[in-house]
Amino acid sequence: MHAMIVDCAIYHEGRRTEGPQDFSDALARARAEGDSFLWVGLHEPTEEEFDLVSTEFGLHELAVEDALKAHQRPKLEVYDDSLFMVLKPVVYEPDSDTVSTGELMLFVGNCFVVTVRHGEGAPLKAVRQRLEAEPELLAHGPTTVLYAVSDAVVDHYTDVAAELQTDLEELEAQIFSPTTGGRDTKDTASRIYTFKRQLLEFRRATGPLAQPVQRLASAGVPFVNAKSQPFFRDVDDHLMRANEAVEGLDRLLSDILSAHLAQVSVRQNDDMRKISAWAAMAAVPTMLAGVYGMNFDHMPELHWAWSYPALIVLMVLLEFGLYRLFKRRGWL
Repeated sequence: MHAMIVDCAIYHEGRRTEGPQDFSDALARARAEGDSFLWVGLHEPTEEEFDLVSTEFGLHELAVEDALKAHQRPKLEVYDDSLFMVLKPVVYEPDSDTVSTGELMLFVGNCFVVTVRHGEGAPLKAVRQRLEAEPELLAHGPTTVLYAVSDAVVDHYTDVAAELQTDLEELEAQIFSPTTGGRDTKDTASRIYTFKRQLLEFRRATGPLAQPVQRLASAGVPFVNAKSQPFFRDVDDHLMRANEAVEGLDRLLSDILSAHLAQVSVRQNDDMRKISAWAAMAAVPTMLAGVYGMNFDHMPELHWAWSYPALIVLMVLLEFGLYRLFKRRGWL
């Protein structure tokens, strides 16, 4: 049980206090003190481990099922005794230039917050430390935790989008480089499609989150402090910028892919012209040799002493003429 509990504390008037180890006693104390709430942080709990938490806090069974199974879309659900929100933190791996996503669930209710984290992305230790350093902000209750976690996740979206922008610029420079010219077609196409899949994973995290954040920025959401609307509007603004950045990257990547395919088509046409030119040049001496290889008694110049060298000179002149012609037209 203790392995899944990352942190557990009661916050009274914005300041951390040590409470009872039992969740039920700690929650009862937080509600009795007033201006207090309990924050429990969990990491990948099993069904048996989470049963105690869901029972003590009265969490809805559908939300509990989502929190245990993970692999959920970002969403906001309102139940009788709690608010349930799903976030998908995004992590950028600089060593492999890849994007991975985790999952973060928040249960917000009367004087309590329960966070459930899946994956290694978006550890909440830094968020908790920042809030504990600002007790006047933390004094506003569980809504502050909901805002701070959402803000941290969305702000990191912007950082990841900036990293992907840098990677995309490097890929673009490589494809359109005058030295390489995107010659490694197979590897280039593979990198573009891999990049596009990463953007798709990114969009799955940022796109569906827009509606839940807009709901939090509006009035009438239970368990959310009415005075918190300006803060969630700020989160919504940052999320819009992150979504616009992702959309821009996706459009630019599609344009790069189209340009790369056009380059491939042009190179293929150029190769076909060269092959056709060389085939035409090879056809001339083949034709002449084929004509004079026929075993007829009566053929022009067949018994002339200079027939053979004259025919060779004719072949050379025709080949040179064809070469000059194809060279002027850019086929060779």
